[in-house]
Amino acid sequence: MIRKLLQRVFKPKHKKSGTPATVQKFHRRTHGIDKHKLSTAALKTVEGLQKAGYSAFVVGGAVRDLMLGKTPKDFDVATDATPEQVRQLFRRSRIIGRRFRIVHVMFGNETIEVTTFRGSHLGGGEDGEVDAQVAESGRILRDNVFGTQQEDAERRDFTINALYYDPTTEEVFDYHDGVPDIQARVLRIIGDPETRYREDPVRMLRAVRLSAKLGMKLDPATEHPIPRLAELLHDVPPSRLFEEMLKLFLSGHAMESANALRKHGLHHGLLPLLDVVLEQPMGERFITGALQNTDERVQQDKPVSPAFLFATLLWHEVLTLWQKYQAAGDKPIPALHAAMHEVSDIQAGKLSIPKRYSVTMKEIWGLQPRFEQRSGQRPFRMLENERYRAGYDFLLLRCESGEMPMELAEWWDTFAHADTETRNRMLQPDTAPKKRRRRRKPASAKAAPSAE
Repeated sequence: MIRKLLQRVFKPKHKKSGTPATVQKFHRRTHGIDKHKLSTAALKTVEGLQKAGYSAFVVGGAVRDLMLGKTPKDFDVATDATPEQVRQLFRRSRIIGRRFRIVHVMFGNETIEVTTFRGSHLGGGEDGEVDAQVAESGRILRDNVFGTQQEDAERRDFTINALYYDPTTEEVFDYHDGVPDIQARVLRIIGDPETRYREDPVRMLRAVRLSAKLGMKLDPATEHPIPRLAELLHDVPPSRLFEEMLKLFLSGHAMESANALRKHGLHHGLLPLLDVVLEQPMGERFITGALQNTDERVQQDKPVSPAFLFATLLWHEVLTLWQKYQAAGDKPIPALHAAMHEVSDIQAGKLSIPKRYSVTMKEIWGLQPRFEQRSGQRPFRMLENERYRAGYDFLLLRCESGEMPMELAEWWDTFAHADTETRNRMLQPDTAPKKRRRRRKPASAKAAPSAE
């Protein structure tokens, strides 16, 4: 009903994929964007390009978020200036990327990403030059073909991200009915969904993430091909998958995102066994607690550790292998280290988790057996460990899920905040077998040097 009303008000002109789109211009009284909510850096970037004679607009997610009443985390700018021309205009700027060449313009601590209008990768841009490469599967491997604003809008993924805002005139340019879709809370891909997913399979993950983050319903045509094309994600470089998974789980809607991944069959191969874990009562409580904790911290603007998050998501893989190796006769600590390394190696080929995160993950996992050691000097040394807090938070999740007794987490919480005398009273008897000291041979027993 809402969408039909908006269509009568805005009179959008729907175009089939491949046919020219007609731009609609919406003024402030319609789109409701307050230009003062744009960052100073974004305004200066647009102003600098326009003063030099180029077209320039704030584009994409920032426009969408401003229309939804949200505060954008960053601002992107689209222009008809080439990367080299943008680079010449701004002293603190640099050209980055090979697959998509863009310019980072720096103002203080803020970076504005400036992209040149993209043209069709099939037939070249305005000048007819082609700098594109497409794989047999349809995935775009290289795309530096420049074109017009209209062509650029055709190349963008979703209608709600193909909006261009000019702070000077305070107009929003809309080629694909993005404004009505925002008002109707519908996420719709531009063009033929299967073709667009084959061009870049990561768009399937983005569709799931944005629908969960923005509370939007996926358009049926946009949603339908996803389960069937999910295997295309295996061809995406692991580093890109990791970046997208970070965005998905750090969106503030991690639980909804995890459920959406399962619903659309996109979790297989990304986080192996996640589906199985979520179907087990203990595993479901553990994962749910971790994701809810992450969402709360994101929504409260508190820092979130990607290493801690992925340590929780992969823990039950580690736990399963740990138990398997112990059942085969391995001692607990060597068994845990073997399980940690095996899980890390599997994920390295799928998500390309950076070493700075994987090292921290292993440290958090490695601390878990030490929390069961509550005698002698071990607890005191544990409190001095730089990963103690992360390790304790991880232990608390295990206890809250029922994997470990809650008494263990309560003991450590009390111990950490107690004075020295109380801590000494809390120590448990040391029941570990004593290590046998090697007896040194007396000096007289040593062989005397032979005389020549």
